[in-house]
Amino acid sequence: MLKQMPSEESRTRSRTRLAILDAAVAVLGEDQSAPLSQVATVAGVARSTLQRYFADRSALLAALSTYATEKIDDATHRAHVEDGPALKALLRLARELFDLGDIVMLVAPGWENEAEEGEEESATDVALRSLLGRGRAEGTLDARFTAAWMEQLMWSTLYTAWTHVRDHGASKHDSLAACLLSLSKALGTGGQVGTGGQVGTGGQD
Repeated sequence: MLKQMPSEESRTRSRTRLAILDAAVAVLGEDQSAPLSQVATVAGVARSTLQRYFADRSALLAALSTYATEKIDDATHRAHVEDGPALKALLRLARELFDLGDIVMLVAPGWENEAEEGEEESATDVALRSLLGRGRAEGTLDARFTAAWMEQLMWSTLYTAWTHVRDHGASKHDSLAACLLSLSKALGTGGQVGTGGQVGTGGQD
């Protein structure tokens, strides 16, 4: 049985929904207390239209959280983290994730903490854990660090780069370059990292 193509109505609804979500990132990223009418204005829709898609602020924020996960997983797919040396793959991933700072900081201000027990893993969680394990095994990532430590360091370094742009007026180009250099020097085997033994124990290998 042939799969039916989405109707023009469903395509229009999808475009409208994405326009609202992107507008919410732009507006609420600047001011989380901004009225939803402002989000509607930026999205180019009526306030009543926004409410048909998202009944209230909590529904919109929940949708933004899902949207962020989807965008992060898309970025991971674009980075082709399964290809080439792990350090280079990790830097490709960081480059892709860098552009998502606005939505990540909006929906997950405590993202740098470990996920709660029982929380479902995303595609990125699985791919990143595999990447870091491969890098430790092949010797392109410093095996004195646990995979858990390296994962948290990656996100923390990205957060530093994002806030350097937002709070200190740095250019995105310079902040991204500093982010990639920091990760390369900290996690790559070419850097002088640690004093021997395994660092950051307690997480997964």
